[in-house]
Amino acid sequence: MRLRNVKDASIKIDASNYIIKNYEDYKGKYKSIFNNDNKLCIEIGMGKGDFIIGMARNNPDINYIGIEKYDSVMVRAVEKLDRLDIGIELQNLKLIKMDAEYIDKVFDKEIDTIYLNFSDPWPKDRHEKRRLTSSNFLKKYDSLFKSTKHIIFKTDNRKLFEYSIKTLTDYGYIINNISLDLHSDDISNVETEYEKRFSNLGYPIYMIDVTKY
Repeated sequence: MRLRNVKDASIKIDASNYIIKNYEDYKGKYKSIFNNDNKLCIEIGMGKGDFIIGMARNNPDINYIGIEKYDSVMVRAVEKLDRLDIGIELQNLKLIKMDAEYIDKVFDKEIDTIYLNFSDPWPKDRHEKRRLTSSNFLKKYDSLFKSTKHIIFKTDNRKLFEYSIKTLTDYGYIINNISLDLHSDDISNVETEYEKRFSNLGYPIYMIDVTKY
């Protein structure tokens, strides 16, 4: 995916109250940011923020952190948050700009659920380790979870979905729920910006919800 540069994106991001700048300092103690012991969920690859913002608004008693690598994408989420007509900030939402490759350096036994939405499929075999559902990343996630490991994954890419089912179950995850057409099934769902686009084009949305004890 080719990304367009957005003027002053980094300046807008740095100025946002939602951004955690010195995030590595909070490893193992993110509850201090939210000042409570509520569940903490993260979305790795949050894109323009529709999903993580929607989840935070719908679930005020759960804390959320959205993670995104690219300024030009994250700035759109920041702009959306600036436009929210709610009178106050979403106290249960924060954002981190970072590469997911280093996710295990940022959290330690404090995450309840990881959301992976429309991740880059990295279709070439030589790039397999970059897929967010590869064993390479599943090993990194192990140290993030508070106790039970819980991942919810959505994609429009059938090959990535089939690959992810195999890697997750081979790694010991148990399937709680699975859908080959999420929008036709009776499953609670908050859409991402990509999901809306793909669904409007008639593509089925695949979802798998897994846990590991």
